[in-house]
Amino acid sequence: MTVSASVTIDVVSDVVCPWCFIGSRRLDKAIAAAGDVEVHVTWRPFQLDPTIPAQGVDRRDYMLGKFGDEGRIREIHARIEPLGVAEGIAFDFDAITVSPNTLDAHRVIRWAAANGEEVQGRLMRRLFSLYFEQGRNIGDHAVLIAAAREAGMDEAVVEALLPTDADAEAVRNEIATASKMGVTGVPCFLLERRYAVMGAQETDTLADAIRQVAAAKAKGELDSAD
Repeated sequence: MTVSASVTIDVVSDVVCPWCFIGSRRLDKAIAAAGDVEVHVTWRPFQLDPTIPAQGVDRRDYMLGKFGDEGRIREIHARIEPLGVAEGIAFDFDAITVSPNTLDAHRVIRWAAANGEEVQGRLMRRLFSLYFEQGRNIGDHAVLIAAAREAGMDEAVVEALLPTDADAEAVRNEIATASKMGVTGVPCFLLERRYAVMGAQETDTLADAIRQVAAAKAKGELDSAD
């Protein structure tokens, strides 16, 4: 009889990272492909650019400032779009008009975890879709409140907390901890908080990592590891 074990995965990501959206779809497929391994996923915060002001900035100006010219931007988008199609993602980069600061989004994602991993997962998927497929401003409180409601959270609680600084420092501390652990880019998949899989790896790579860690855990090898 095959011995299996549950595996925890902490996904360090930012909701304005297209590779994180792709990685989330590949992770879903990897979990399905991992057989009878029970996988528990928690989404952890990261900010690709915490210097963006709270109200966000014009997307086109921001991208031009970062990459220099329209041709370079189109080249980047053209590379990402077919990868998205393969994962069932309809990237619409032209629809995005605001580059948001994602601190508030990460606060709501943190609160979602208190409602269970399924609710947090639904919220992440919704925010990715709103931003990349619909061009919505996920720094806007009204957009975040609606997304929270759609994910199954208490809308009134989110509406009351968002205008405050609740958990802002906690999110920043989590991001700082990830940086101290060596996370410099996202997505980063931390299995059992011991093994890191960096980047939007292929589904098979993620599934293999899940199976290997589950097997090692079932044999007690993780407990004896240095």
